[in-house]
Parts: sequence; C-alpha cells; structure tokens
Amino acid sequence: MADLSELLALYRVLNSDDELLDAEDAGEIYRTILSHAGMTVFIAVDGTRPVATASLVITPNLTRGGRSYAIIENVVSAKSHRGKGYGRAVVCHAIEVARSAGCYKVMLLTGRADPAIHRFYESCGFVQSKTGFQIRCS
Repeated sequence: MADLSELLALYRVLNSDDELLDAEDAGEIYRTILSHAGMTVFIAVDGTRPVATASLVITPNLTRGGRSYAIIENVVSAKSHRGKGYGRAVVCHAIEVARSAGCYKVMLLTGRADPAIHRFYESCGFVQSKTGFQIRCS
C-alpha cells in the first residue's frame, strides 16, 4: 500500500484526463486488486521510486486444453525514465510470469497511435496479428 500514491502518479501520466480518486476509494480499489486471484501489478523502481508499471491478469480457460490466457494492461513509464529499460523490464517480466503459469497467449491492446509505442511492444515480442474490438462503458 505504501507505493499507491506513486503508482497513481504513474497512471496520471498514462491517462491525464482520468477522474481523480480520493484516497479512501483508491485504497479500497488497490486492496481489491492486490487480493484478486490471477492479477498482479508489476512495478519497476529506480532506487525506491516507482518509475514503470504493468498489470497482468491471468484468466482460467476451458479451451486450448485448459491453458489460461493473459492480458497485460496499464503499461506506463515515467517520462523521465523512458528509453531506459524500465518499461521493457515490467512488460517482459509479465510475459515471463504468464509463460511460467502455462498461458497459451498473452494479449495487449493499446489505444496509442504513436508508431514508437507500437515498435516498443514489438520489441518486447508482441505481434500485431488480430483485430480488437471494445465497448466503452460509461
């Protein structure tokens, strides 16, 4: 829980127009995240300061021989630490955790149009190979 305020600061970099959570609500949500089976938040630190993060959700599955699948979400690096390997470290670690858990695939979607971000994910091993769809719930 000690890293929550700094994690929220990283998320502000990811989505600067998000509604701010009050401390009590944020704490309750974070406790839920930390206790959620199959979900892990990875945080890279520089010294003691969180500078990059990625969330991994491993989902049980009844297809693919019962092998789970994984989703990586909320990938962000502090602007001051981009290009220094911290983002790659959390993403690649999340991929390795999914592989170790026997997942048959790891998925990641980005809404960013910046080709540099796409190249970053490709350099982590992702292949743009499917068509994604979403519904935004208000």
